[in-house]
Amino acid sequence: MGPGLYFEIGRKARELLYRDYQTDHKVTVTTCTSNGVEITASGTRKNDLIFGEIQSHIKNKNVTFDVKTNSDSNVTTTITIDELASPGLKTIFSFVVPDQRSGKVEIQYLHDYTGINASIGLTANPVVNLSGAVGSKTLSVGADVAFDTTTGKFIKYNAGLSITNADLIAALTLNNRGDSLTASYYHLVKSLSRTAVGAELTHSFSSNENTLTFGTQHALDRLTTVKGRINSYGKASALIQHEWKPKSFLTISGEIDTKAIEKSSKVGLSLVLRP
Repeated sequence: MGPGLYFEIGRKARELLYRDYQTDHKVTVTTCTSNGVEITASGTRKNDLIFGEIQSHIKNKNVTFDVKTNSDSNVTTTITIDELASPGLKTIFSFVVPDQRSGKVEIQYLHDYTGINASIGLTANPVVNLSGAVGSKTLSVGADVAFDTTTGKFIKYNAGLSITNADLIAALTLNNRGDSLTASYYHLVKSLSRTAVGAELTHSFSSNENTLTFGTQHALDRLTTVKGRINSYGKASALIQHEWKPKSFLTISGEIDTKAIEKSSKVGLSLVLRP
């Protein structure tokens, strides 16, 4: 019932406007072994290149192990411990092989009136990141900063404000070290058909440019959802997603530049299979 983490600010509008849209071809298959290990394999075709990834997920009581390897020969290991020493406290250890500077420890704490996320790199001169949100489920404010101990400078400082009621969420965020200001809103029009509209307006102070993106979604039935969006540059996108079995989705999306119709449109396909 609290404000959640800082990254929750504006999340509903971002998901409506950007989630599930893609112009690549991607297949994801998940299987479960008899001892509870979940294995996910995915392949993505982008242009003429194919990227592969295999991830294993193991959960034992309040400890979760995730090991992920990709076609670039990188192995990412993440260990998550829920409610370590206190309710609402989560500790995450992660590192990437062969990157020796990738080790990181992260702590998340959720309370009725605050949400805190802190991380530090496991190196001699680490990057320290701290974000937090205070308030309630209705009104929350937060900040997100990162400090590089090597250079002695802040490499990130963002701030945000969110207002939520029964069917409307509005957010205002200052990003890119104060260079861009983003206002967004999400409005649930009809809950039964999951009909919603949303918009995002971003102003860049350095270039003095504005970018407006508007989107909507609607459920044709309980298993099929359509979405559409268009921005001020004339790029329009649409998708249809069908849940043909629980947690298994087929998504077809497309994008076209309305200011350059003569150029070929882009079509993306995503298939997610779960047991």
